[in-house]
Amino acid sequence: MGPNIITIERQIMDAQRRYPEARGAFSGLLSDVAFAAKVIAAHVNRAGLVDILGEAGGENVQGERVQKLDVYAHETLARIAGRSGHVCVMASEEWEQPVAIEPGYPCGRYVLVFDPLDGSSNIDVNISIGTIFSIFRRVTREGPGTLQDLLQGGYRQVAAGYVVYGSSTMFVYTAGTGVHGFTLDPSVGEFLLSHEDIRIPRQGRIYSVNDANLPLADPRVGAIVDQLRRGWEGHPPLTARYAGSLVADFHRNLLRGGVFLYPAVARHPGESPKPKLRLLYEAAPLAYIVDQAGGYASDGEGPILRREPRSLHERVPLFIGSVEDVQLIEGVLRGARALPGT
Repeated sequence: MGPNIITIERQIMDAQRRYPEARGAFSGLLSDVAFAAKVIAAHVNRAGLVDILGEAGGENVQGERVQKLDVYAHETLARIAGRSGHVCVMASEEWEQPVAIEPGYPCGRYVLVFDPLDGSSNIDVNISIGTIFSIFRRVTREGPGTLQDLLQGGYRQVAAGYVVYGSSTMFVYTAGTGVHGFTLDPSVGEFLLSHEDIRIPRQGRIYSVNDANLPLADPRVGAIVDQLRRGWEGHPPLTARYAGSLVADFHRNLLRGGVFLYPAVARHPGESPKPKLRLLYEAAPLAYIVDQAGGYASDGEGPILRREPRSLHERVPLFIGSVEDVQLIEGVLRGARALPGT
């Protein structure tokens, strides 16, 4: 007998059978996102062979230069999920306003929020990039979805996940019953279960931060990073690993244990620090995933999952990873802990 090969579609359907009242819409939506990931992966993997690399021209709502693959990934997810009948409204990191369902297509019971291509500035240099997504139940009763459906706290997510487009393509997601990873087998075109019930170590060995930003951040963050390098309170010294792609850095730390730090940063010396990462599209989905894997995500004051978004593109500081490391950082930033020697 050979190994028990489990595709993502089979795992999703097996999970659905545990809920006799399920109508299949949620499972269908997850399958749609997985299919969109395959389509995007196919273009990412041949990005150097077709006219798809580089900038598309203009800036997105975040003020960032739009890459051609950004546009393609956004349109692919919006088209596949938006025409399925499973969602009532969507939101994209690339789009200023809610993404409405196209006329002629039915509205469903769920809401999809996504960052179509995180880390896209790394496309041209062949560093791993990714897609991040989040699913909520709608709060309005019927008809087209509204901003109210989109602006929900992370604790109300029913699923979240990400896709890493790297040396292999990997789809990692949680629906509230653990975190599972599936690796795309290009020979059969299927995501196969490769990492079942992922658990992040309680204490990490890696820290990930853009050191160039530290002089422009809260001085306490720089002091924390110095202490992480030396080790503290029984924690061994941590090693720096930073790819500059949130999905890639988070994925490595999720599997091996570690902490990712992205504090509020000033644009220029003397200005007030401002956060960069988006709550809905980046911080909240990854916070739900790490929580399900036994880790923790904080904005420096408390859990990311408890934050209620006030706008589609609200930004937050993010400290995420192994629970003991993040709690130590949060304690210092809240004033509840002191760094050794202070």
